[in-house]
Amino acid sequence: QRISSINSISALCEVSGADVDEVARAVGADYRLGPHFLKASVGFGGSCFQKDILNLVYLCETFGLHEVSEYWQKVVDINDYQKDRFAKTMVKNMFNTVTGKKIAVLGFAFKKDTGDTRETASAFVCRSLIEEQANVSVYDPKVKEYAMNEALKYAGCDMGEAEKHITRSPDVYEACKDAHAVAILTEWDMFKTLDFQKIYDGMAKPAFVFDGRNILPHAELTKIGFEVFAIGKSNKPAN
Repeated sequence: QRISSINSISALCEVSGADVDEVARAVGADYRLGPHFLKASVGFGGSCFQKDILNLVYLCETFGLHEVSEYWQKVVDINDYQKDRFAKTMVKNMFNTVTGKKIAVLGFAFKKDTGDTRETASAFVCRSLIEEQANVSVYDPKVKEYAMNEALKYAGCDMGEAEKHITRSPDVYEACKDAHAVAILTEWDMFKTLDFQKIYDGMAKPAFVFDGRNILPHAELTKIGFEVFAIGKSNKPAN
């Protein structure tokens, strides 16, 4: 509930000029709430969060608590909305089309330090990009190809289209080479220290970065020349 709450606020921040991290810091300063789980992102995943919330939805419905059931269902709905909104933001800001464009997706696991892809936001974002006929190159240091394919199937991806439009790269710089955009979808620590000048030099121009985890130095990337878009930040309007 806290994650979906801050994710819903991130959408407001992007259009109002506010900074979601500043909002989270202010809210978290209230000892009654605290700062935990107030980190906006492309969406939560894993085997527990959604399953447990949906069990709660069912339990409330069973006892006739329809308003309570609807409240908790909205937590899941906001999470789905956030994943869809992130993919649409990418398309919108890349001149309303990603057809035939290479997009480097960095991170496929639902969180760092694991190869677990259950309910991962990356699978849903990749599905949306493939539906838009983008060519997606995925790099994740732990996720195996079979796990990636299973997650894509679960996300409802047309696997025939996926076979044509998605590849798994064993090297992060190779994944980014000739890409039109880089999307950070898992908060792996290694992504914070990548040579982004090298990445920029090897990309198609204009070169875009979409930070779905808010872990990158956005001002430095902008200085290099990237068009940077981040969750819950006042981003440059689409052309």
